[in-house]
Amino acid sequence: MLEFLQKILRLISSLFGDNVPQGPAWDRVPPELMTPRERLIRRSSLIMLGGALVNLAAAIVAIVVAVHAANVDNALFAALQEAALSRFAIDADSAALLIIAGILANTAILLVLAAVILAQELWTVFTAWLLTAVNLAALGFFGFTAGLLAIVPLLTVGLLTLGDLRAFRLNPVMVKELRGRMRGVRGFAIITIFLTLMSFFTILLYLLRVPAGGVVVTGDLGRELFIGVLFIELMLIIFIVPALTAGAITTERERKTYDLLQTTLITKATFVVGKMQSALGYIVLLLLSAIPMQSIAFLFGGVSEAELILALVVLLVSALALGAFGMFFSSITERTLAATIRSYTVAIAITVGLPLVALILFQNAFGNVVNSFTNRFTDNPVVEATTIYLDMIATGLNPIMATLRSQQMLIDHQQLVTMRVTLASNGTSIPVLSPWVLLTLVYLSVTALLVLVSIRRMERQGG
Repeated sequence: MLEFLQKILRLISSLFGDNVPQGPAWDRVPPELMTPRERLIRRSSLIMLGGALVNLAAAIVAIVVAVHAANVDNALFAALQEAALSRFAIDADSAALLIIAGILANTAILLVLAAVILAQELWTVFTAWLLTAVNLAALGFFGFTAGLLAIVPLLTVGLLTLGDLRAFRLNPVMVKELRGRMRGVRGFAIITIFLTLMSFFTILLYLLRVPAGGVVVTGDLGRELFIGVLFIELMLIIFIVPALTAGAITTERERKTYDLLQTTLITKATFVVGKMQSALGYIVLLLLSAIPMQSIAFLFGGVSEAELILALVVLLVSALALGAFGMFFSSITERTLAATIRSYTVAIAITVGLPLVALILFQNAFGNVVNSFTNRFTDNPVVEATTIYLDMIATGLNPIMATLRSQQMLIDHQQLVTMRVTLASNGTSIPVLSPWVLLTLVYLSVTALLVLVSIRRMERQGG
């Protein structure tokens, strides 16, 4: 067993290990030599990062309180709701789950802003003010006092950046990459192949679902077409996205242009974030071009606008995370092939390996309660509830399973964010969170952390 664990650790170490020679930093400047603008950008990023850490600590405290309340004193649920979500009429334990999700949402947002503000992105300033307004609205309407932990850093950075708005701009790397991608044949060829495959699978699903001379319930047909097209689109995104970012940095090394970049005024953050944004912009174009395929389901009924929006959110955050993994591996390897292999290894582990491991460990506990089936693996309510929550987290880490379970909660139970499920062991009910929420929170946080790490790795690498 020990040898097996050592092999797993060596595999992980080789997968995430940096094999790029270390050298002088690209643009690392001592604080005393920074210009006022550079100090402003660095300070704003650190404030956002500090705010994210404070919110993460608050989320951990809320989780500990909720676990203690579930096992020892249920009155703590009411106390937590009164303290952090007093104006929202909902069950106290469900309120605790929403409080934790809200704090983690602010954590993810602050992490993303901490990464992209280093690239002096213009949209970060407006986003900071917009999110401040959202948290103030949540505080005023729902009594979400935990939002103050995000309002303080957001408002601070918003006020700091007002003094030098000219420091922020459109990312030149993003503009250059998007222009180059769309001026060539390859970009349009990928879109054409993508839509052709989507059309072929849509027709195939329709023909398989409609028997010759048979009667079909159009609502069921529309729902099955929508879910089928969504999963095909998700698989194509998982296949395409890593290839778009895995060569973002390694191709510069292979073309011997990496040294030239170090002589320009482009910072490492601008370079990394610009490459990410250009890849994401192209992915957004792919997703928008496929909306007519998804909208065919509306002709048959059985699909709502909320399902379409939920599907787009899952696809976008999945593309973000997979793109960030590709960027990260591109920053720590010298060859595009090595970065691509590592990226697809992670993608396969998330989409195939994780569901299999979760099925073995948790016996589909979360899926059973969502489908109103009975969990028969234990008579202990604590063990059953813990297994359900662990399976819920594992489901939220896999885009395919998260999409399936979220659609089931929305279609079968009309619940978009939370719902109550019944324990088979003692008949009590507990609240659970829709997996798409967990997927969004985790993937946004992972994306921000990978971008930050990629930037730091480039600081320590030579040409």
